[in-house]
Amino acid sequence: MPFTIESARNIFPNTATADAVPATTNRFEQLSAEDQLALIWFAYLEMGKTITIAAPGAARMQLAERTLNQIRQMSFQEQSQTMCDLANRADTEICRTYATWSPNIKLGFWYQLGQWMEQGIVAPIPEGYQLSASASAVLEAIKGLQPDQQITVLRNTVVNMGFDPNKLGTYNPVTEPVEPPKDMSQRSRVTIEGVTNPTVLAYMNNLNANDFDALIELFAPDGGLQPPFQRPIVGKEAILQFFRAECQNLKLLPERGVSEPAEDGYTQIKVTGKVQTPWLGASVGMNIAWRFLLNADNKIFFVAIDLLASPKELVNLSR
Repeated sequence: MPFTIESARNIFPNTATADAVPATTNRFEQLSAEDQLALIWFAYLEMGKTITIAAPGAARMQLAERTLNQIRQMSFQEQSQTMCDLANRADTEICRTYATWSPNIKLGFWYQLGQWMEQGIVAPIPEGYQLSASASAVLEAIKGLQPDQQITVLRNTVVNMGFDPNKLGTYNPVTEPVEPPKDMSQRSRVTIEGVTNPTVLAYMNNLNANDFDALIELFAPDGGLQPPFQRPIVGKEAILQFFRAECQNLKLLPERGVSEPAEDGYTQIKVTGKVQTPWLGASVGMNIAWRFLLNADNKIFFVAIDLLASPKELVNLSR
């Protein structure tokens, strides 16, 4: 077999990904818990100005409602301690509950806390509070990113808070209910300049339709999927779980691509375009590249989803 999942990650190596995102996330995680919370607050204040606002859906807010009500009933001191516990990844009941949530629920939870802080319901950052020099530098770095990269950094920071889910043992992840696939009459069909491969087109169309059962059948049994800045997810069951938990109601807008033969009947295809997400809304599209490696049976052996460094990378289809 000419490819492994690890070697497949190297197809189209000149793809310019937004490396500033993991770098900025790492700088955030080096801050103290107090600085992290203050930076999230200041970032919330910037939303709608230099940082794109996230609009959580009703479903994910309902799943966090019990914990939000617990926090709402606390004293300011208890609220501040709870938020510090989350930043410190402490072993508390709320931190354990938080660890079971999907990334979208976590993002909605912090969005609601930000609103309540502004309204005086949750302990605000003290008036006149000054960010430390390190936190100010991270905030400026976030403000200097592209809008899709900004919200990705903020999403990464809150996803990593709470108790370590790897230490929970067996637990049931809490995610939004999986919506049924769109009716066939409501589905649109994408076209991609330079790419007519039916598997790639079906990947885009099925994901746009929330038809995850049809989508997963496009993958080889040992196939892999690599989300932005993460290790590959391997195997159809794990990939299907990822789609259901994190890929509902996406709108993929592929634009152009290139297809090349690879060893032993494999085909590598790179597509660039945009993705609109529930946490960004229709006003901002994430600049994305999909790097597919299809086996001789035209099944997806590997696909990497890359957040691109800049809009100009949308037209960069070099190997």
